[in-house]
Amino acid sequence: MIRVLLADDQPLVRAGLTGLLSTEADLEVVAAAADGQEAVHLVGELRPDVACLDIRMPVLDGIAATRQLTAMDPPVPVLILTTFDLDDYVFGALEAGAAGFLLKDADPEVIVSAVRRVAAGQGTLDQALTRRILAEFVRRRSLRPVTVQGTDGLLTAREVDILGLLAQGMSNEEIARELVVEISTVKSHVARMLPKLGVRSRLQAVVWAYQNEIVRVPEGS
Repeated sequence: MIRVLLADDQPLVRAGLTGLLSTEADLEVVAAAADGQEAVHLVGELRPDVACLDIRMPVLDGIAATRQLTAMDPPVPVLILTTFDLDDYVFGALEAGAAGFLLKDADPEVIVSAVRRVAAGQGTLDQALTRRILAEFVRRRSLRPVTVQGTDGLLTAREVDILGLLAQGMSNEEIARELVVEISTVKSHVARMLPKLGVRSRLQAVVWAYQNEIVRVPEGS
């Protein structure tokens, strides 16, 4: 059973997400918070598998809450659900260590799948927005880089291949099919790669890849 905590300042959104996730046999909503501070407190008490946070909330916003949740031991993976696709809040959430990012108007099955992926350590990023978000993120050079390590010799050739496929929004299963390897092999490579990059999530690894030009944002994105 995947235990989920929700945080959103709109009661209707909290109720809708609770209803959506509760219909799934493998998902359980253990709490629903009205702001980020309450979310952090409840996570400390309940230790859910995933925290689904809005970005703009009173008392403590989703960015600050994400930073605290990902700093816990062990860290609690955060899925950001927001109305806004390109603003400073999104970029802040990426740097804070969010493991996933989706728009609230995503199809219900996409949201459910994202919760499962984040709980499994795979992370997720709305594929329709990936290039737009990362292109803007890279353009805003005033942001503090996810990591300042050099790239030369940091990753193996296979890790670079996998990082490039992650940047396309592929899951472990899709990467395994693309490279004709076992899923367990992909997971092992990802697990070894993240500490090398100094990042905590697959999503941050993708941001790192664009910032360090391991992969590039295509022209016209």
